[in-house]
Amino acid sequence: MADTWLIMGLGNPGPRYERTRHNVGQMVVDELASNRGESWKQHKAGARVVETWLRPGGPKLVLAKSNGYMNTSGGPAAALAKFYSVAPDRVIVVHDELDIPFDALKLKVGGGHGGHNGIRDIAKALDTPQFARVRVGIGRPPGRQDPADWVLGEFSATERKTLPILVSDAAEAVELIVSDGLTAAQQKVHAPR
Repeated sequence: MADTWLIMGLGNPGPRYERTRHNVGQMVVDELASNRGESWKQHKAGARVVETWLRPGGPKLVLAKSNGYMNTSGGPAAALAKFYSVAPDRVIVVHDELDIPFDALKLKVGGGHGGHNGIRDIAKALDTPQFARVRVGIGRPPGRQDPADWVLGEFSATERKTLPILVSDAAEAVELIVSDGLTAAQQKVHAPR
């Protein structure tokens, strides 16, 4: 399957984490699935998947959410990449990013994990860090709050007002990477609003 892309939305399982900052990656793949009227199905790789298309006749998209916790995302990502014959340069990981202000997006390929355990585990399981990332800004915690508590906390009331736009912009960024390539997507997404 030459033009198949694996889109992993990172997060933690279950209702306790559903609306937390750490689950914004899963919110984005939920948006991509919902825009196409698709529902999630269990996959033997330890993940839920949606098989769909960028557009009719366009590249195939395999949207995925691990059934396990964020720091064990690598196993399901590698198993799905193998199952669908997707090379790392056709993998896009959508995740929360502390070092980017809330309501901003950054796109890149490769680089370090910046302390993000989900990215660390996927790079290890794929045996390369050379996959695309849609980094969704959640900002740093105020004051001396522990970053772990911050990422596992829910978005504030103010943030929730613009969260749907942020999620929609991130979903569009995924589509742009697939349709136009990373550089063109970066030029559009990183341009000042």
